[in-house]
Amino acid sequence: MTGTGARLKAHQAALSRCTRCPAMTGPVVLGRPVASKILQIGQAPGPYEGGLGRPFAWTAGKTLFKWYATLGVDEETFRGRVYMAAVCRCFPGKNPSGGDRVPDRDEIARCGEWLRDEIALLKPELIIPVGKLAIAQMLRHDRLDDVVGRVHRIEYFGHAADAIPLPHPSGLSTWFKTEPGKTLLGQALGLIGGHPAWRATFGA
Repeated sequence: MTGTGARLKAHQAALSRCTRCPAMTGPVVLGRPVASKILQIGQAPGPYEGGLGRPFAWTAGKTLFKWYATLGVDEETFRGRVYMAAVCRCFPGKNPSGGDRVPDRDEIARCGEWLRDEIALLKPELIIPVGKLAIAQMLRHDRLDDVVGRVHRIEYFGHAADAIPLPHPSGLSTWFKTEPGKTLLGQALGLIGGHPAWRATFGA
């Protein structure tokens, strides 16, 4: 195991014991400790991921991995070669008015300390933020139309990288099923598939 891989395993062991956010519902949901130059950042796990033990393990994940399949990469290969993180790693709970609760600013900041350490360890060349909450951590935007379908050069936790945002693959969303979202999603996936970090990770 490489030095980075060993440090990632130690990092995840500490992260798995995190109890900084009392309103969150554990367990901490983690991807594999992959020393990758691609970092995917989701929003937060849903109610099922904790029991299944991996991010994007439910219906939204099925849609997400169908998107990556159009680039010739199946779910198992993706999970084995891309570091999968999130803005928050525990289920935030349900919103009394319906749907999952959006993590508050303090929760995002506390979990962001773990993400900052992962950025420092991985030094990713490509970051894929999935969903509005993840995108908002690194890009100012009013609408998905403004940011999806483009490559953005960003500085995130002091590290420069390319960001190619994706919409959240929720079954409740219609954005990526209608125009211009459908076309912009296709453009974003094309840019991801053509990125040097992706090509180095998965082949041309």
